[in-house]
Amino acid sequence: MTATATEVLRSVFGFDAFRGEQGEVVDHLVAGRDCLVLMPTGAGKSLCYQVPAIVRPGTGIVISPLIALMQDQVEALRQYGVRAAFLNSSLQAHEARAVEQDLLAGVLDLLYVAPERALTPRFLDLISGVEIALFAIDEAHCVSMWGHDFRPEYRKLTGLHQRFGDVPRIALTATADVPTRTDILDHLELRSARVFISSFDRPNITYRVSPKTNANVQLMRFLAARRGEAGIVYRLSRKKVEETAEAISAEGRVALPYHAGLDARTRRNHQDRFIREDGVVMVATIAFGMGIDKPDVRFVAHLDLPKSLEAYYQETGRAGRDGLASEAWMIYGTADIFGMQQLIDRGESGEERRRIERQKLYELLGYAESVGCRRQSLLAHFGEAHPGDCNNCDNCLEPPRSRDGTVDAQKALSCVIRTGERFGAGHLIDVLLGRSTEKVAGFGHGDLSTFGIGTDLSESGWRAVFRQLVALGLLVADPARHGALRLTEDARGVLRGDRRITLREDTSRSKRRESRKPSVPKDFGDVTAAELELWERLREVRKALADEQGVPAYVIFHDATLREMVAGRPQTLDEFGRISGVGASKLERYGERFLEVFRRD
Repeated sequence: MTATATEVLRSVFGFDAFRGEQGEVVDHLVAGRDCLVLMPTGAGKSLCYQVPAIVRPGTGIVISPLIALMQDQVEALRQYGVRAAFLNSSLQAHEARAVEQDLLAGVLDLLYVAPERALTPRFLDLISGVEIALFAIDEAHCVSMWGHDFRPEYRKLTGLHQRFGDVPRIALTATADVPTRTDILDHLELRSARVFISSFDRPNITYRVSPKTNANVQLMRFLAARRGEAGIVYRLSRKKVEETAEAISAEGRVALPYHAGLDARTRRNHQDRFIREDGVVMVATIAFGMGIDKPDVRFVAHLDLPKSLEAYYQETGRAGRDGLASEAWMIYGTADIFGMQQLIDRGESGEERRRIERQKLYELLGYAESVGCRRQSLLAHFGEAHPGDCNNCDNCLEPPRSRDGTVDAQKALSCVIRTGERFGAGHLIDVLLGRSTEKVAGFGHGDLSTFGIGTDLSESGWRAVFRQLVALGLLVADPARHGALRLTEDARGVLRGDRRITLREDTSRSKRRESRKPSVPKDFGDVTAAELELWERLREVRKALADEQGVPAYVIFHDATLREMVAGRPQTLDEFGRISGVGASKLERYGERFLEVFRRD
C-alpha cells in the first residue's frame, strides 16, 4: 500500500505536520497537476517535491543549477533513508553508469541533474525508458531576464514538457518579483499551472543598512560580537575579497576567500570547509552562494552593493535557514553606486538588459535610504503588504530622524552645475566646504559662488546628501567621465523650488550587541551552565558522527533539532523519535548515540 504524504513526512523526515502552504502544494503535485511555488529560503521548498516524488510511482527528476547543491541535497536525503542520486560532471564514468542502472531498475526516488544535461538526447532517451514521478525545476528565476541570475539554458526546459506532456511539473524559487513570475510561467509553458505564493517574510532575520565610512573598521566591529558564528561577507571584486579575508584572518578568525579567479580545487576546498566546520567566515563575490544549503549561517554582510533587491533578498536569505535568529548587515557609499553602474554598463548583455539592471539598482538604493520599516519596504517589492513596525530592523529598532533637506539639495545640485558636471562627490564636497586643495585651485573653483557655502555640514554629512540625491534619482554617475555626477531632469524642479526634498539624518548607531557565548544560537534564550554544557556535548556527538561519514554536521541534525533535545531531554528511543527532524532512519542510526548524553546526566 502506498504511503500518504503525511505518513512520508512523519516517518521519513520526522515532522508531524506541513508548514504554511506545503501541504496544499504536495497534494496538488501528488494529484498530477503543475504548479509554480514561490517560497522564501528556509520555508521548506524542497519538501514540496521530495515528498510527492516518494509518494508517486516512479522517479522524480530534479533540475538543479549547481553541482554543490545537488550533492548536499542528495546526501541529506540519504541520511533520511531516501533513495536519491545525482548525475553531473563530478562523477567518474563508472559512477555515472551505476546511477543510470539504478534509474533504469526503478530503485531511485529522486535524481538530480543540471539543466544542460537534462536536455541532451542521451539523457532524454534514458528517462524515456523509466516511469517519471515528476519534474522539479529548482531556482526557476534563472529562466527570466528580469531575474537576478538569468541563465539562457533554463529557457530550453520547455523541451521536457513537450516530450513528456503527462508528467507533472513544479517550478520553485525563493526570489521572484511580478515580471519574473510572468516570465517563468511563460517561458516554461506553465500558463495553466496553479501559483502558490507564500509570504516572503523572513521574520528571524534582522535587517540593518549603514553608510560606509571605513569598511574594514566597521566590519571588524560587527564581527567582534559574533565570534564562533558562521557567516558570509560579500565583496564586489576579487581583490576586495582577498584583502577582506586577510584582514579578518589577522583578527584570529577563520576567513576563506571565494571568487572565480581561484582554481576549482581551491574553491571546492574552501566551500567544503565552510559547510563542514563551525564558525568559518566566507568572504566572496556573488560567485558563491546559490545552492549553499548550510542552515546555520548566522549573518550575511554586504560591504558593497548587490545588483538588485532580488539579489539582496536571495543573498541575505542564506542566513538563518534553520529558522533561528540571524542578521543581514549592509554598508554602502556613493562610490559603490558608481562601481555598480560601471559593472552594469560594461556587461556583455544588450541595452534592454542593462536598462532593467539600472532600474533594479535604483530600486535597491531606495530601499537602502528608506526611513521606514525595512521589512515593509522589502516585501512591498515582491507585492506583499506588511504593516511595518517589525521591531527587527534598524529603522524600527532605532528610528532614524529625517529633515527638510531642500536647501542642502539645492546647494549640492548647484555645485554640480557650477563645476561643469565633471566631478565626483569628493571634489564637490571640497568646494562646498571651501577647501583650497590643489585640484580646487587648478580648476579655479575657489572663485565659484558655491565655494564654501556648505560649512554648516560636515564632510560625512555632505556624503550622505550626495548619496541620497543619487538614490532619489536626482543625480547619476556618468561612467564615461569616471563617475562624475550629473543632474537628471527631475533635479530641475528642486533647483527651481518646485519640489521639497526630505533627507535622512545619518546618526551614529553605536549601540553594539553584547557578546554572546560562542556557538549558542542568539535566540536560544537565557541558558544555564548545565544547558550550555549539554548543548556542547550534543554538538560534539553530532560532529563525531559527521566526521565519521565525511558529511557536514547539519546533515546529521540541525541546530533547531539539538535545541529541542536540550529542552526535552529525551530518555527513551520513543521520546527521541518525537523530536522534530528525527525520522525513522535517523532514529535507528543515531538514537542511542545521542541518548547516551542524556543518560549520563
